[in-house]
Amino acid sequence: MIVPTLRAAVLVALAAPVALVIAAAAPGAWIAAPALGGALLLLVLADALVAGALRDVTLTAPRDVEVGDEATLLGHAQFSGGQRSRVDLALALDPRLAPGGRAAFPLTRADGAWRGTFAFTPSRRGTGAVDRLWLRWAGPLGLGARQVSHPLDQTVRVWPNIGFVRSPALQTFLKDAQYGLIARRIRGEGTQFEALTEYEPGMDRRRIDWKSSARHVHLYAKEFETERNNQIVFAFDCGQTMCEPIGGVPRIDRAVSAALATSYVALKGGDRVALFGFAARPEVSTPFVTDSREFHRLQSAAAGLDYHAQEPNFTLALATLAGRLQRRSLIVIFSDFTDPTSAELMIESIGRLVARHVVLFVTMTDEELEDLAMAEPGDMQALAMSVTADSLLRQRALVTRRLKQIGVDVVEAPYSQIGTRLIDAYLAIKRTGAIG
Repeated sequence: MIVPTLRAAVLVALAAPVALVIAAAAPGAWIAAPALGGALLLLVLADALVAGALRDVTLTAPRDVEVGDEATLLGHAQFSGGQRSRVDLALALDPRLAPGGRAAFPLTRADGAWRGTFAFTPSRRGTGAVDRLWLRWAGPLGLGARQVSHPLDQTVRVWPNIGFVRSPALQTFLKDAQYGLIARRIRGEGTQFEALTEYEPGMDRRRIDWKSSARHVHLYAKEFETERNNQIVFAFDCGQTMCEPIGGVPRIDRAVSAALATSYVALKGGDRVALFGFAARPEVSTPFVTDSREFHRLQSAAAGLDYHAQEPNFTLALATLAGRLQRRSLIVIFSDFTDPTSAELMIESIGRLVARHVVLFVTMTDEELEDLAMAEPGDMQALAMSVTADSLLRQRALVTRRLKQIGVDVVEAPYSQIGTRLIDAYLAIKRTGAIG
């Protein structure tokens, strides 16, 4: 297909006033206007033909990427003969890969071929298709171009982001800390007696063994072995509030990344991990994974957590989860709330779990609300927005306070810190021996 370029369209637009001037000044010379248009048309056709024929065009797309991480599409084109001033490539693809489902980028000449890259950042998990490719190359004058279109059958799988699991900081922690790669007995603040040690200032006085101290006329304190083989369940609210973006990525994906990082630490520490996802009804429920070598099973299950534009049913979901757990477990719930009614139902459902299990509630700080509440009101509309934001923040604080009152541990932090804060909270609970 031969098409005019933008430069040719501009020339046509500029030629129209000239034709009007000729028609007004010398009506007998009207033939000059169509002659000029015909000459321009021939020039467009000749320029497009000089651009040469396409020999081959390919697109290289990554098969697997992680949500929120930048990836690259590579376009490659080869031509037989001719001269080209510009080569452009456009793609139709899944909106989760690029905003609007469209990608366009130029190709540059290198080593006898034309190559170009397009950087994209997936916004959601799932499988994104790259459906069609358009290639346009213009002649040396930039007036005429040739264009081809090819269907594509390529897919890009977008996985949960586990960049924090691969981070040097976490790997160093796992190697050097008590939850390292070598399994051994861990002395801590658990419930199983391990040994006696000399009492040192700063130790909890409740750990002093008074009988042994009196017998040896020296203060001795008890050491306990930290429990292993605990059950950890990460429960995800996949409702509409958790699907809203924060920092350009849906909250649910931020939660999944934090949960997978903590899961990796838990598996290295000898605990068992399972995932549970729900919206209007339970969606995903995995068996317990017991070995860090099976971590990929958790990542695959987390990739299946879908996005739902509906309110979550906490009553049904948490009752279903409680019925499947045969022993005391740590249940980590990722959720958020926007109105007091849904928050009340959530608190009531979580309250039923506290009697048998340890519950940790994780939510991300709404920085947008905080900015609105702290902004200086310049007019009545800004004042109304500030008052509304402050009211919503007060409701959030009330809900978290009520959760703490019923015995739920709460982690509330910015999305950039939620992973490390969750790991710290998990290790703190594990050291107290409250799970087993």
